[in-house]
Amino acid sequence: MSEQISLKLAVPNNQQAALQRSVLLRNAVSRQQHQLVSIYYDTNRLTLRKQEITLRLRRSANSWMQMVKRQSQSHVGLTRRPIWDGPYLNRFDFTGIDDRRLREELETMASRSLLSALFETNLRRTVWRVEPAPGVAILVMLDRGWLASNGRRSAISELELNLISGGVDALYDLADQLGARISLTPEMLSKAERGYRLFLNTQTKPVKAGPVVIDSDATPLTAFRQIAMDCLGHMHANHPGAVDTPDPEYIHQMRVATRRLRAAMRMFAPVMPEEFAAKLTPLLRELMSVLGRARDLDVLMADIIAPVAAALPDEPRIADLSSVITDRLYHARAEAVTALKQPQYGQLLRLAAALLHRPPFIGPRLGADDEPSLQTFAHRRLKRLLNKVLELASLARIEDPPTLHELRIGIKRLRYAIEFFGPMLHGRSTTALVNRLAGLQERLGHLNDLASAGTLLMICAGNHPSLREAVTLIGGWHGQHHADLLLELPARVAKLKSLRLPDLRK
Repeated sequence: MSEQISLKLAVPNNQQAALQRSVLLRNAVSRQQHQLVSIYYDTNRLTLRKQEITLRLRRSANSWMQMVKRQSQSHVGLTRRPIWDGPYLNRFDFTGIDDRRLREELETMASRSLLSALFETNLRRTVWRVEPAPGVAILVMLDRGWLASNGRRSAISELELNLISGGVDALYDLADQLGARISLTPEMLSKAERGYRLFLNTQTKPVKAGPVVIDSDATPLTAFRQIAMDCLGHMHANHPGAVDTPDPEYIHQMRVATRRLRAAMRMFAPVMPEEFAAKLTPLLRELMSVLGRARDLDVLMADIIAPVAAALPDEPRIADLSSVITDRLYHARAEAVTALKQPQYGQLLRLAAALLHRPPFIGPRLGADDEPSLQTFAHRRLKRLLNKVLELASLARIEDPPTLHELRIGIKRLRYAIEFFGPMLHGRSTTALVNRLAGLQERLGHLNDLASAGTLLMICAGNHPSLREAVTLIGGWHGQHHADLLLELPARVAKLKSLRLPDLRK
């Protein structure tokens, strides 16, 4: 058995040539090309996939190789996994697998003829061996080709950096040099997983944030690392949809992911190295800004304009204003897509992942003995966020929209924190509290959208008289809903005084 440490990166098809012209690759120690055909096997019930096991046969030249992989760790493109490989001589041979349970399970599947081919890849692989520093050797592999299953095909264009010698930092340093002028983003899905999705004809859809699995015995920094990796994964899982489809939910989910990451950075600030926030915050702000412009116009169209246009279908002033805003929305979306295709987006993800793979997030830490337990830390930070919400609630005034906006932000940060620490909190009371906070946050969000809409609508209307009249019509149509929200708000805000944090599990 050997362990493979690799960093996988997606390469846009139109930037493959530019990548190969890189000075680093032109000065490589060696360069080879191979035509590779790989066939992936599993049972009809996809037993291996469920266990994160890959079984593959690969043909190179005139020989076949058998390989078994276990996906043990994968964080934003960086993968560590044990591999068992050997020649394939017309039948599966699992005797070389030193994991007895896995070996016996695979042998049983083979003896019962349960294994069958599900999908295959056909690709040209160019391999460079680079030695960028003393003691460092990396195989750079560019794969170009396709994946096929059940008559369907999907293109492959990815770069894999395999560490031969040296530290993980060397992979990120090399990726940064190769990605300085082209877009190299982490490839979150292995070829095997993409093959399974092609086999099942899985349709892509926006990915929402799920529960973060953290160990209650972990240190605060280790917990932050798990949360941050989850946020980066959430962000990048929606990147292809944001770039390739018009569905606005992908951009919205990317924006949510950046907000969750920044909320986690604030919450863990007392134990975090200053370098992390100092390097990432400007890049995150820039990304949030471009995503926010598109999202704000999406909300304006969907929640403010569309209901009025549906209620007043024969009103030309509403239609004209809607057309102006639609043009702005298309421009904002195009701006967001352009930004997501730039090298800077990949640099942001690689920088964050590289920092999270260095001390003090992994390995020994100075002063670690003085670090509070995760339970103690979580209690302190949750209590602080709750007190902040109570303070903002006492300052909130319905006639002062900025105070309501601040309260909404405070509630959102508390809700994110509770969700992050969910595994450490008792279930029912936690769910009830999150739902309660989410409900009030949603109402405050509607108020904020309505308050912001007037300014944005007037900017879109400019000095055109009929468009300004349309703004007045829209304001009047939403007026009752706005009044109803304001009327019920004081009682809901007053109930925040009774908020209690769930007990932490010991």
